[in-house]
Amino acid sequence: MRVLRDQAELDRDPAVPGCVFVPTMGALHEGHAALIRKGAELARHRGRACIVSIFVNPTQFNERSDFERYPKTLEADVALCREAGAEAVFAPSVEVMYPDERSAPVPVLPRVAVEPGLEDRFRPGHFAGVCQVVLRLFRLVRPAAAVFGEKDWQQLRVVAAMTREQGLPIEIIGHETIRDPDGLAMSSRNRFLSAVEREAALAIPRALHAARRARTATEAETAMAGVLSGVDVEYAVVRDAQTLANVGNGPARALIAARVGRTRLIDNAAWSP
Repeated sequence: MRVLRDQAELDRDPAVPGCVFVPTMGALHEGHAALIRKGAELARHRGRACIVSIFVNPTQFNERSDFERYPKTLEADVALCREAGAEAVFAPSVEVMYPDERSAPVPVLPRVAVEPGLEDRFRPGHFAGVCQVVLRLFRLVRPAAAVFGEKDWQQLRVVAAMTREQGLPIEIIGHETIRDPDGLAMSSRNRFLSAVEREAALAIPRALHAARRARTATEAETAMAGVLSGVDVEYAVVRDAQTLANVGNGPARALIAARVGRTRLIDNAAWSP
């Protein structure tokens, strides 16, 4: 398994240009493995390689303590990438990613990044950091396609919109959320939950299940609020699946963000009346 560290090593590796790319922040789990397996499958069909990046991006954390607390497990992550079918890992330093301001400009945020009541309200500046690092990675790696998990639904829509608005010839592919047997969406942050907190966190997938039984978006939001009464809810809403504006006649998504103890969790599911 090749571990590439900088642009020179990327440029020398013939497998990198036109690859299927899976960007991650490390602390990989079975949900990430599913993304990598999807990327490796697509790459095989296209006669290309699957490349995974591992970089804990400081610009997308609102709280320094959250950044410092984020797990860093590179050796185990590289092993998981190998087993899942990746051909190489790009694991740059902060200095490689952000050598100066000109190398990593913050693009104009797509409208979907700042829809009221969602991530921008509770994590201002988060998507500026996401767009900055993803654009930098895309320009370094030059993939033909990139795979993102649907658990971060708003992020998926933001990256797709940014890629389109920047005129980049990169296909953005979503992969379904992978869940533990108890229904909780897999997340690197789940390791911070105590047994009691994990039980409380199960209200999140249960709330999404309750929303699916509702006939209107308003009823769905009321149903979610009822199930989530035992956790600290930031939002539990139904929005248009593509724009994340108020729900209209098209496909919709139920979206939840909540804190359980010190741990912030997000989840979502398709919704229709």
